[in-house]
Amino acid sequence: MADTSDEPRELMVIGVPIDCVGAPTPDDAPFGTELAPGALRSAGVVAALGAGDAGDLDVRLIGRHRDLETGVLGWPAVREVTSAVRAGVQAAVAAGRIPVVLGGCCTLLPGALAGARDAGGPVGLAYLDGHLDLYDGDTSPTGEPADMPVAVVVGHGPLAWSVEVGAPLVKSDRLALLGPRDRVEAVSLGSALPEQLGIEPELTPARLRADGVAATGQRVRDRLSGSGEGYWVHLDVDVLDEREFPATDYLMPGGLTLPELAELITPLTRARNLIGFSLGCYNPEKDVDGHCGRDLIGLLAQALA
Repeated sequence: MADTSDEPRELMVIGVPIDCVGAPTPDDAPFGTELAPGALRSAGVVAALGAGDAGDLDVRLIGRHRDLETGVLGWPAVREVTSAVRAGVQAAVAAGRIPVVLGGCCTLLPGALAGARDAGGPVGLAYLDGHLDLYDGDTSPTGEPADMPVAVVVGHGPLAWSVEVGAPLVKSDRLALLGPRDRVEAVSLGSALPEQLGIEPELTPARLRADGVAATGQRVRDRLSGSGEGYWVHLDVDVLDEREFPATDYLMPGGLTLPELAELITPLTRARNLIGFSLGCYNPEKDVDGHCGRDLIGLLAQALA
């Protein structure tokens, strides 16, 4: 259930240092989005949020082979990460805290939502991402689990992963897809589409601007809060335009600006029904002077503090 107390809840940072791009071997040095939780801590994210810090989970996505049954790259490690994230989020929510899960890649989402559901009951999801992420083990061109998180949480992903988290975790009417702009590619690769799964069509950046970015954030907040149940907000930084935020692995034109993202996300993250928040796909290796990380911390402080 959603929080109904008048007491402010503490934010609790949980790091999930994972990267599914090319799935490393255990002997490879940390790279890419694995470095994000540490880089954001070093840049002051915990103090900026006024949060507690649970440290990093002892997890890593490894394995260069695509599982024959699930179609998922490094499936045993994906299962382990899912279980660890689920337990960490469940503990934070059960203790009355709002987990702020710093990835890492979007593979963390099914475990996070399962943990929130375990502790707090049914959840909704506001998913801010440049991609629909509705591929499964057959349609994903790479098998990377970060192609699949939305499919998994609605029960359309690889069966073993969906079973692992007890999907569907989110009912189709309690899911909002905000900022995707990859429909043409998704169609060409045979991905499921929102309307095929009973999900409201995605709100592209152009649609968000036409409807009013801040007003859309408020409408989505009201829709997800309408049942009185909690909801989760996930932010993948590739919802931003590639010129605005180049420190990510999937650069795409046509995304939001930082001010637009702040307008969209703040109504969602400041609501009493917020049960948790997660961040994905910031790559510090592509942020030589650290300005993208600083911009990101400023955004999170505005939205969450």
